[in-house]
Amino acid sequence: MEQEAKRQDAKDEGRDEEKWVHDSSVNHKGKVPLRASTGVWKASLFIITIEFSERLSYFGIATNLISYLTNVLHQDLETAAKNVNYWAGVTTIMPLAGGFLADAYFGRFTMVLLSSLIYLLGLSLLTMSEFIPVIKPCNAGACHKPRKIHEVLFFLALYFISLGTGGHKPCLESFGADQFDDDHLEERKQKMSYFNWWNFALCCGLLLGVIVIVYVQDKVSWGVADLILTIVMAVTILTFYMGKIYYRYRLPEGSPLTPLLQVLVAAIRKRKLPYPSNPSLLYEVPRLKLSQGRLLCHTSRLRFLDKAAIVEDRENTSTEKTHNPWRLATVTKVEEMKLVLSMIPIWLTSLIFGVGVAQASTFFVKQAATMDRRITHNFDIPPASIYSLTAVGMMVSVTIYEKILVPFLRKVTSNERGINILQRIGIGMIFSTLSMVAAACVEMKRLKAVEKEIMQGGKQVALSMSVFWLAPQYLINGLGDGFALVGLQEYFYDQAPDSMRSLGIAFYLSVIGVGSFLSSFLIIIVDHITRKGGKSWIGKDLNISRLDNFYWMLAAINLLNFCAYIFLARSYTYKNVERGILVPDCPKSDEAELIV
Repeated sequence: MEQEAKRQDAKDEGRDEEKWVHDSSVNHKGKVPLRASTGVWKASLFIITIEFSERLSYFGIATNLISYLTNVLHQDLETAAKNVNYWAGVTTIMPLAGGFLADAYFGRFTMVLLSSLIYLLGLSLLTMSEFIPVIKPCNAGACHKPRKIHEVLFFLALYFISLGTGGHKPCLESFGADQFDDDHLEERKQKMSYFNWWNFALCCGLLLGVIVIVYVQDKVSWGVADLILTIVMAVTILTFYMGKIYYRYRLPEGSPLTPLLQVLVAAIRKRKLPYPSNPSLLYEVPRLKLSQGRLLCHTSRLRFLDKAAIVEDRENTSTEKTHNPWRLATVTKVEEMKLVLSMIPIWLTSLIFGVGVAQASTFFVKQAATMDRRITHNFDIPPASIYSLTAVGMMVSVTIYEKILVPFLRKVTSNERGINILQRIGIGMIFSTLSMVAAACVEMKRLKAVEKEIMQGGKQVALSMSVFWLAPQYLINGLGDGFALVGLQEYFYDQAPDSMRSLGIAFYLSVIGVGSFLSSFLIIIVDHITRKGGKSWIGKDLNISRLDNFYWMLAAINLLNFCAYIFLARSYTYKNVERGILVPDCPKSDEAELIV
């Protein structure tokens, strides 16, 4: 009878666990969420909707920004490319601040809402700068120099959008991932699919941005395009707010950087202590106190930090009040510090991939502007619309990976992801290198066509080489994004400490941002060095430059960087979450997963 009662109690407990979500999240009333009525796809669809709108706006502006700067503001190619890279860099570095504020103080939902309103303000200013007569670029028709007030308002609006993105991007994606419970097998598998379908929706927004919005900019007016983006953003902000009853929320826990600093200080203070003979002697909170988060298993990497969890004779750990976190840290806090330090080399080796991404919205677009873009005799596509092929490549890559590769690889490798996250990123880096090689080859062919066609009897004529020669470099770039960009998103979200997941997504975005700044730096250095030789690789006129040499240089840098990445990734140790067993008894097989 007693055994039967125990079995019944276990069943009841299992049903209770299935009914409620016990992952430190709360519902909109601040209570434990009911699994059936909150989270997963029913909540994520509201979140993906506003992401679609944001990507529509961002790519509608970013991909054609270099055309606006050169054609409307009359900046030269080098200045325009640097301004695009600066803006893209700021836009993708600002999330570091937004992610920190969300994790520490505001929470992700509130930060998304506030930043979306700032984003909407930036779009509204852009719209006004095109419609209000006194701040339009010119009175009527074309002019050689736009009004200064328009230029100031235009860049102010752009950087309002950057500020809005700073809170929007890191929090929105991590907020969507928060809707899936890591400790629930089915929801954990759905979460792996979430990152793939998130990027699929992102690509849909990108496609409409670079096809529809860019077409309106080039063929109708910039003002009408900005008005469309403003209205769409306003509608999706309202839609996002309407989904609040379905969301699972993570409460802010204060600065996530303080516990990391405490671990470092405690380790330095105890640097002279000998290592314990057994990891089980290190300090960890009892499982009864798990309301503060999940426990992490001890790993053997960065052993110096383990000293922060050594219990000295004078330290009393029987009550939480008596232990000083600046002198004694838990194993979980130590492992979180190890995670952050281990992410830095991966972040550094991902920056060169970010440099490759920056080329697609700058020099690739300017190449397209010099080529034959006619579809029919009466219709030609805008230069920036060719960027849509990147989205096509990414959508194909994500779909094949999700529907074909993952199910097959799960059976072959017995890994629920199919392949490890770092393997996925590495594959994307290979594609990025191939994209630069393809770009260099196409640019060599384009320059040969220029020599034959652009000077006939001293007069310039239109280049007859089709813009679709750029398709290989864009498609390969998109295939690489489907592996590397999605992999980086999943890596920085999954491997970051639970209290730093908005910052984790911000680290991913900073790869693109710092990559854009590095691209600008490379442009300045390459232009300075090659100009001394008499012919700049990146001159004002693309037809007398040597952009192919610049692409070959990027391909070589990508290849060298990939070798360094492989060296680091082979010995990387993944996050190992304790699932209902004592920390010292964590399975060793999970401590180190090799990339190859």
